[in-house]
Order: sequence, then structure tokens, then C-alpha cells
Amino acid sequence: MTGTVLWQPPADVREKSRIGRYMSWLERERGLRFADYAALWQWSVDDLPGFWQSIWDYFEVIAHDPPQAVLADAAMPGARWFPGATLNYAEHVLRMPGIADDEPVVLAYSQSRDPIRLTAADLRERVRAVRAGLKARGVTKGDRVAAYAPNIPETYILMLATASLGAVFSSCAPEFGVRSVIDRWQQIEPKVLVAVDGYRYGAKPVDRREEVAAITAALPSIEHVVTIGYLDPDNDTFRDLAGDEPMAYAAVPFDHPLYVLYSSGTTGLPKPIVHGHGGILLEHLKMLALHHDLGPGDRFFWFTTTGWMMWNFLVSGPAVGAAIVLFDGNPAHPTLDALWDLVDEAGITYFGTSAPFLMACRKAGLTPRKDRLKGIGSTGAPLPPEGFDWVYEAVGSRLQLQSLSGGTDVCTGFVGSVPLLPVVEGVIACRALGARVEAYDPAGRPVSDELGELVITAPMPSMPVGFWNDPDGRRYREAYFDHFPGVWRHGDWITIAADGSCVITGRSDATLNRGGVRLGTAEFYSVVESLPEVADSVVVHLEQEDNPNGELLLFVVLAEGAELDDALRKRIAAELRKSLSPRHVPDEIHAVRAVPRTLSSKKLEVPVKRILTGTPVEDAAAKGALANPESLGAFEELARRRGS
Repeated sequence: MTGTVLWQPPADVREKSRIGRYMSWLERERGLRFADYAALWQWSVDDLPGFWQSIWDYFEVIAHDPPQAVLADAAMPGARWFPGATLNYAEHVLRMPGIADDEPVVLAYSQSRDPIRLTAADLRERVRAVRAGLKARGVTKGDRVAAYAPNIPETYILMLATASLGAVFSSCAPEFGVRSVIDRWQQIEPKVLVAVDGYRYGAKPVDRREEVAAITAALPSIEHVVTIGYLDPDNDTFRDLAGDEPMAYAAVPFDHPLYVLYSSGTTGLPKPIVHGHGGILLEHLKMLALHHDLGPGDRFFWFTTTGWMMWNFLVSGPAVGAAIVLFDGNPAHPTLDALWDLVDEAGITYFGTSAPFLMACRKAGLTPRKDRLKGIGSTGAPLPPEGFDWVYEAVGSRLQLQSLSGGTDVCTGFVGSVPLLPVVEGVIACRALGARVEAYDPAGRPVSDELGELVITAPMPSMPVGFWNDPDGRRYREAYFDHFPGVWRHGDWITIAADGSCVITGRSDATLNRGGVRLGTAEFYSVVESLPEVADSVVVHLEQEDNPNGELLLFVVLAEGAELDDALRKRIAAELRKSLSPRHVPDEIHAVRAVPRTLSSKKLEVPVKRILTGTPVEDAAAKGALANPESLGAFEELARRRGS
């Protein structure tokens, strides 16, 4: 795709990068030579068994029992990867290649307590002790262990200890409301609950003991409750979750459940997405080492909570030899510089965050200048061109900005970046290795250089093992495979160029369809939120029987001191007309106090649309899944006024 090139790979990238060394290994060990990334990607999706066997061998996966094949059945859903193999995810994370016993592997920062630093030896010992404590409480293979806890070392240790036993882990961030947590965990029936007593968000203490009591009362499967004394150390019983038993790893099948993640649950019961030991291990080894170029000497950070899949992605870092940096708290406290200051304090080399955070920093006029960074990762929403420009102008010119997209459903990014390719303003550089991502037209035909439905037309090992308690697979099939039989439909609009680069323009279920022309929401927000008077926005399109164009409604959150008067309405319309097209000009513009967002900060266009078309608020969105459920009130009031 054309655009301003902001970064070029260095001339010695093949010698210095992990993907370059992997390509040399392929040539030496397999006799496979690839001229460039495009050729490597093509091979990786044309020869799935050959590619994934190479990942297994290159990263020296520890198999307790060897696989009988790589891909016994490639049909979707139901692809069978590495049948017969047994392994354990935790064993590979705690192997920590290239990290000495006395070197730090976890650096944890919090607004609730002082920083914590764990060496490789510390982490192994803490996991061993908690594993013994879980085993003493009767936790065995297949049991569920739930964490109502933030992004802190205890949560990480618990996950690894649970995985080492072959038990199944599930986490909810402690800002999740009681109803939201129960909706998730009543589906999986945990045996053990580990929960914080509370936390600090910025300077504000938040007590969660009542919520923990309500969750426990609603889940009769819970036999043991363990408290992390995070607000008050006197409340702590986590230190007693220990024992003397030596470390060991349960040898489990490749697709044995590792953890259960959840869809946002904004419009119904959250989908309990089961991920397996082997699929997550191989996908994260590939992505973290080959795409993000992480390894020994790196300190890997991603701003995330334990309620977002990026936490699961982050904490696989030690499996490729990278130390990880954890942060819990308000990223804007006391100012938006807080996370950027952490780069120096923690020695971060790769800084992962969300596109909205980068855009907020740009809007605030920050110039953090962090020349030590080798990479910045951006996900959670499409990053517009001006976000790319800001990173290179304000943060550093030598780093590689990696915009990626994927999902909870695959617990990874399937489009992103790689050290071999340049950074082009506003563009995602490539499709990830082993991910056959395509764009389909409405008839299910692949298209190039035009907007289409994002689909995956060949299996990936980290696709879900299934949904919990979905014995015939019906819910799983309906979620991804009903629209295009045998093909994964992800729910995003994507344009894929001939060179493999791509642009994602928003959710296909939030499309703005004006007179038969489909418009993505991402570019819309980029224009509107570039205006200094607009702090945030959400746009929805309502179909009308007597109007082929339908009705386009824009809602803006105003910056402090700004007023939505006729002059600002005209400026917004003029900017959209000039930057996008006359079809993008909204029929109405309203001011609201807040845009509804999920607990992982994603905008919620669909519930807004449902409320405005008459759906009661309680049916349009599960309030416990929202970061700010009170924001729905403004749309409910507008729907009432429009109806009368």
C-alpha cells in the first residue's frame, strides 16, 4: 500500500533479527530458501504441517510423548493439531531460555504497593510453592481455578501453577462488576477462587471484599477462597497457599484446556473461549520471537488488565527469553506521562499499548522521547495515520511501530508486523506467519485491494479448542463458521493489498451503510477526534424503510470548555466531507458525557444502535461488561425523545 514510509529495516536485519536467524535455520536444516517475507508467509500458509513442525523444532518444544502427525484433520471447525503429543505450557514458560537464575524476569509496578522484582529462580520457586498449595487443596487435572485479581505477580504465579497441574485457569480483573464475573464463572464452575481484597486506581482505594463475598455466594462450586492482601496485607492468606512438594509438570494432550477467556459479553452471556496448552504455546513462541523480535535482554511491557487477552499474550514473554514488566493502576495518574516514565524506570525495550492511548498522548501534546525503545506495539483499535506520525515525531525515530490486530478468540494477532518490513503510515505491514487471512466479498469470493470481510481460510493452532460446556460444538460453529461454511469469519472489515499489507476499518457489525456504500468506523473517528474540541466519539447508522441512505448519528464527548454549537457542527461536517466523503456527513450530531466502552476500552457501537432502535437498555447491553454503564442513559433518553 502507498503511504509515507516512516521506518526501514536496517541492512543487517537478516543477521540481527530472530526471524532472520529462523530463515537461516530453515535453509540450513530444511533446504528452504526465501527471498523475502512474502515468500516465507506464502510457504507458511501453503504448507501448514511443514511450517508448524518447523516452529516446534526451532523452539525445541518439550514433548513428554511425541506427536503422531502435525495436522491430522485440517477441516474447520475441528482441525486436529499434533495428535498423540503431550506437553505442558508452564514448563516452557519456566524454562526461560537465555535468562540466568539470578536475572530479573518479572518487574511489577503498582499504584497499590511498592515495586516487586522476581528473578528466574524466584519465579520458579513461587510457582512450585503455589502449585503444592493448590494440590493440597484437592486441585487436579481439569479443575478450574479462578482469579479475581489484577496484573500483579500473584496472578501470574497462580496461572503458571494451575497450568503445571493440568488444571484450567480463568481471570477477571477486579474492576469487573459482580454480575459480569458471575456470568463468566457460573459457566465454568471454579473449585478455587483467589481474589484481592481491593486495589488502588490512581490515588483512590477501591475495596472489593463485598464483591468477593457476593461472587462466592453465587458460585456453589467454590470450595476454597484465598485472599491476596493487596490493599491491606493483614487480609492476606495467599502466602499460605504453599507446600513442600517438588516441582513437576502434568503431561497433557496438545489441545488440553489451558485457560478460558471470554468475549466481551456486551449483548448476551459472554462466550467461554477455551484455549489449549499446545496451540497457545506454538502461537506465542512464533509471534513473540519472530514477529516482535523478543528474546534474552528484552524487557517486554504491554498495558493491559487480566480481563484482556493481551495479558495472556504478555505473560508468555519468558518462554522466548524476555523479561516482562507488569503494571497495575490508572495509566493517566498522575498524568499521561506515567507509563512513558516506566520505560526508563523498568528498562522497557518493547512498549505495548492501545491505539486510543497513543491518540490520547498525541492529543495531549506529549513528547516522551524514548530512544531506548526498539519497538512499540499498538492494538485494541485501528491506529490512524496521524497516530503513526506522532510516534515517530514524539517518541523515537529508530524504533519499529507495530500495529497489530487479532482477538480473544485466537489469543494473538493474525495481522501485524515483522522486522523485515518497513513501517508505512496508517498500514498494518503483513499477515502473520501461518495465518491465512483473506478478504471476502459478500458472496464469499476473495478480493484484493478492496474492502471485504476479514476471514481466515486455514486453521491456526491457537483457534479455540471450543467453548466451555458446548458438547456438540453448536455455539462455536455459530460464532465463527455459519456465515461462510468451513471458513472463520472474524467480524472486521479489511483491505488487503497485493503486497500483503492491510488496513482494518472497523467491525463489520458496526458498518455505516450509506446508500449501499459500506463505510468503516475507524477512519470516521480519526477525522472527528482530530478536532481539539472533541475528546471522544461514537457513530451509528440506522436503517430506514423510506430512506435508502438511512440515518447517520454522531455522538461526541466534548473537550473541557468546548460547546457543541452550530459552528462546531459545521466544522465537523466540513472535515468529514473534505477528508472522507459527503456520505460521511452525519444527519445529527449530539453531545454526550461519555462513549460506552467495554472493560478493555473498546467502543460499543452495536448496543448504542440497538437502544436507538427501541431495544430496552437491559437487553441491549450487559451493564457488568461495560467500564461505564451509566453512559447508556443518554442514548436511552434520546431514544425516548425520538420515539415520542
